[in-house]
Amino acid sequence: MRQFSAACTPYFNNEISLVMLNLFILFTILLSGAILLWPRLANARLWRATITPLASIIGSGFLVLGPILNVNYGAAAPMVMAILCAIAYLFGHAIRYNITPLQTHPTQLAGIARVERASSAVLAFAYVISVAYYLNLFGAFGVSLTSFDTPIAARTLTSAVFLLILIVGWTKGFSALERMEQISVGIKLAIISGLLCGLIAHFGQAVSTQTLVLSPSTISGWSAATLMFGLIVTVQGFETSRYLGHSYDAPTRVRSMRLAQFVSTVIYMIYIVLLTYAFAPDTFELTETSIIDLMREVAPVLPALLVAAALSAQFSAAVADTSGSGGLIAEVSRGKVSQKASYAILVGMGLAMTWVADVFEIISYASRAFAAYYALQSAIAALSAWSVKDRKRAFLFTALSLFGLLVTCFGQSVE
Repeated sequence: MRQFSAACTPYFNNEISLVMLNLFILFTILLSGAILLWPRLANARLWRATITPLASIIGSGFLVLGPILNVNYGAAAPMVMAILCAIAYLFGHAIRYNITPLQTHPTQLAGIARVERASSAVLAFAYVISVAYYLNLFGAFGVSLTSFDTPIAARTLTSAVFLLILIVGWTKGFSALERMEQISVGIKLAIISGLLCGLIAHFGQAVSTQTLVLSPSTISGWSAATLMFGLIVTVQGFETSRYLGHSYDAPTRVRSMRLAQFVSTVIYMIYIVLLTYAFAPDTFELTETSIIDLMREVAPVLPALLVAAALSAQFSAAVADTSGSGGLIAEVSRGKVSQKASYAILVGMGLAMTWVADVFEIISYASRAFAAYYALQSAIAALSAWSVKDRKRAFLFTALSLFGLLVTCFGQSVE
C-alpha cells in the first residue's frame, strides 16, 4: 500500500500543479480584464487613443510569429524580434513626423499631395490583403479544435465569413459589427496576459530542470533577411493613429502611437524569449495554428482561450479593415467606385487568395503591401523635412523610404 501511495504521489502532485496553474491563468485573465475595464483607465484620453494602434499591432501576428521565429531563427529569434520592432518604430517615427504638419498645414507641396494620394491607394490595397490574412487565420483557428481540422474546412469557413461580411456591408453597414472591436480588444489583451503567465511558469520549470533550449538557426544571410522582410505585417498597425484625427489632436496621436509601440515591443520581447528558449523547434510542426499545440504543453486551459481570442480578434480586425478599405477606395477613386462596390472587389480578391495561397504566403503579400505604404509615408516625411531644411531627418526618412521599397521587392514567405 505504501508503495502504491509513493508511486501515485508524483502523479497527484502534477495534477494539482496543473489545476493550480489553470486557476492562476484564469485569475490573471480576469484581473487583466478588470483593470482594462477600470473606468479611470478605460476613460483616460491617452489610453483610449493608444488602445486602437496597440490592438492592431498585437493582433494576428502575435499568434503566428512565435513559432515562425523559433523554427527559422532558433536562439536568435529574440534578436530578430527586436530588429522587427526597431524597424516598425522607425517607420512609426516617419508617420508621427507627418501627423502634425498635415494637421497644421493641410495644403503642402504639390509633390507631397500626389504622394499622399498614392499612399492612400496603396493602403487601401494593403487592407484588402490584410483582410484575407485575418480571415484565413480565423478559418484556421476556427476548426483547429474540431474534428474538421483540415485546410479545406478552414478555407470553407473563411469563405463563409467573407460572404457574411459582404452581405452585412451591402445591407446594414458595419456600424453594429464595429462595436465588437472594443470588446475584442479587451478579450485579446486579457487572454495574452494569461498566455504570458502560463509561459512564465513553463519557462521557470525549464530553468529548474535545466532543460532550456538553444537551437541553431536554420536560415542565414539573405534568406534570413528576406524572411524577416516578409514578417513586417506582424508588427504593423501603429499607422492607425494617423487616421484618428476626427477624435484626437495631433500631440495625443503622436504620444499614443509611441506608447502603443513601446508596450507592444515589451510584450513581444517577453513572449518571444519565453517561447524560444522553452520549446525546441523540432518538437512541433510549423503551421498557422502551431501555438495551439505548444500551449497544450503549458496548460490545458490555454488552447480554447487562444482560439476564442483569435476568433474575436480576427473578425473585428477584418471588419475594421474592410470598412477602412471601402472608404479609402471610394476616396481615391473620387466616388467612381462606391463603398459597396469596393466591398465586392475586396471579397472577390480575398476569396481568390484564400483558395490559391496559404496563410504564410498571404502574410508575405500583406507585409510587402504595408512596406510599400511605409515607403511612401517615409517619402512624404522626407519631402516635408527637406522643405524646412531639417537635413538629418530628411536623410533618415529618405533611407527609410528606400528600405521600404527593398522590403516590398524582396520580402519572402515562410516555406
